[in-house]
Amino acid sequence: MAKRKGEKYQVLLDAAVRSFAQTGYHRTRVADIAREAGVADGTVYIYFENKEDILISLFQDLMKRFVEDLNSELALCQDANEKLYRIISYHLTTLANRPDQARVTQIELRQIDKTINQGISKPLKIYFQLIEEVVAEGKEQGLYRRNIDPKTARKVVFGAIDEVVTCWVMSGKPYDLTALSEPVYNLLSEGLH
Repeated sequence: MAKRKGEKYQVLLDAAVRSFAQTGYHRTRVADIAREAGVADGTVYIYFENKEDILISLFQDLMKRFVEDLNSELALCQDANEKLYRIISYHLTTLANRPDQARVTQIELRQIDKTINQGISKPLKIYFQLIEEVVAEGKEQGLYRRNIDPKTARKVVFGAIDEVVTCWVMSGKPYDLTALSEPVYNLLSEGLH
């Protein structure tokens, strides 16, 4: 089924984020998303095959915009250190500003089946590749140790950022997620130098 794009498509994706964040992916029904979007249940099926398709489309759309915007930010950076900081800061700030999205990506996407996992893996790999390229660039610039493996470094960098966001989402006490950008950067950059 060819997906239709446009304003209503985006309204449905935004409604899906709110619905999944409020009641969880497994407890959310397509009818709940339609109600949240202010459309008839059947309208959802004009744009999506089922709830799994909504979640996959949602993640693909979010990651596409995330990587495009992050690439624009990285183009302004002078070296790999600045790029690493920008990746960390951008990731934390983006999710701090979108708590429903953070809840979906950190909690709901962890409880999915193999089909959904396959659907979300491609856009995630693009983000992973971006991190690996920054590490490789840091090696070329003499900023990072020559013996660092970019794939392993990417796992550590992404894993650290991901864990910080997960702790923030799970915390019962509100705190400033963006304020952790510098401490996370300092910790990770020390390991790369």
